[in-house]
Amino acid sequence: MKRSWTRWARAVAAGTAGLALVAACSGKSGQDSDAADGQVTLKINFWGDFGLQDLKTKYEAANPNVKIQLNSGEYNAQHEDLQKKLVAGSGAADIAAIDEGFMVQFRSQSDKFVNLLDKGAGSYESKYLPWKWKQSLSADGKTQIGLGTDTGGLAMCYRTDLFKAAGLPTERDQVSALWPTWDKFIEVGQQYTGKTNKKFIDAGSNLFNPILGQQPVGFYNEQDQLQMEQGPKIAFDYTIKAIQAGLSANLASFQADWDKGFTSGSFAVLACPAWMLGHIKDTAPGTEGKWDIAAVPGGGGNWGGSFLTIPKQSKHVDEAYKLLEWLVQPEQQIEIFKKVGNLPSQPALYSDPAIADFTNPFFSNAPVGQIFPKMAQGLTPQYLGKKNGPTRVAVENVLTRVQNKTLKPEAAWAEAIKEAEKASKS
Repeated sequence: MKRSWTRWARAVAAGTAGLALVAACSGKSGQDSDAADGQVTLKINFWGDFGLQDLKTKYEAANPNVKIQLNSGEYNAQHEDLQKKLVAGSGAADIAAIDEGFMVQFRSQSDKFVNLLDKGAGSYESKYLPWKWKQSLSADGKTQIGLGTDTGGLAMCYRTDLFKAAGLPTERDQVSALWPTWDKFIEVGQQYTGKTNKKFIDAGSNLFNPILGQQPVGFYNEQDQLQMEQGPKIAFDYTIKAIQAGLSANLASFQADWDKGFTSGSFAVLACPAWMLGHIKDTAPGTEGKWDIAAVPGGGGNWGGSFLTIPKQSKHVDEAYKLLEWLVQPEQQIEIFKKVGNLPSQPALYSDPAIADFTNPFFSNAPVGQIFPKMAQGLTPQYLGKKNGPTRVAVENVLTRVQNKTLKPEAAWAEAIKEAEKASKS
């Protein structure tokens, strides 16, 4: 980072970010078919909660000629839809969010995205975690298709009231000490289910992903060769063990029953990358103060983290870049972190008191401004491969079949390999 963002800089930004920063962006709006009357609508496609609603209002107030249309959809469906629109050559949003798990797939189609280096984004390289900048950069280093939003450093969120009812410790340090390893985590889960006759975790797939994220190698090596006997086998075996122990509530992420589970107590703990905090808060507002955050078994790891991109087919490229650039400025990134928990990808912000001193009242005043930056700074993320997204979905579907008792656990690994190989060749 060439320079840090001081209190003074943030104070100035607070008064001018919506006006001066946007006005300073380069280029004319020659591509915009509906800009003749001075009105432009920018569509942003994403999933979950990116903390954009309040920022939309703020940006529109400072830029009355711009209207922002937010389109939050299901995680996999948004990526599948973007791929279809790129193939069709039309219909993509002006700004499309892409998760790290799909980034290699899309950056290999860099000719279908605006090269942000041509818009001046090269000046941001020094601000980002080096691996984050590289994740959305083409192999030859000549095309940058996205600017990173957040990282997915891991922790574990748990319900203190449910732990207390099961006779388990509730203080975060004590809880962290319960599960230094995933084997110990499963043992604690068995204690919990034995005491309460309730499920311990939300879903097998949400155990599989964080364990996989801790391994040196994921689904693919850097030659895009499938590596199922490496990290995936370790994560799969632990997940099957947890399912067979009766720990999983078998709730599909971002579906109605899963959301209801945060309130009903259908599960007591789940893997919690920083971006999960906002979803819990939005989904179960009545549980404030009943959650806390402990260390993840096995230590470290990454799950998720996103980028904002501009498909070339956008009719409002210049306006889209102005908005994208504004969204990644420190003021907006700090506001998103404090509102929904998404940890910025710009490490200089981690020492900013607005993040470093921030505790989250919803999560029992957990020092999230200390917990998640430490995780992010210690990360060496995996190479995820061009087919990582479809392969992950294929393996998750196998785990779901085991949970649904439509596939026997002893046959599951062979089935996972078959489905992963099919996805790798699709």
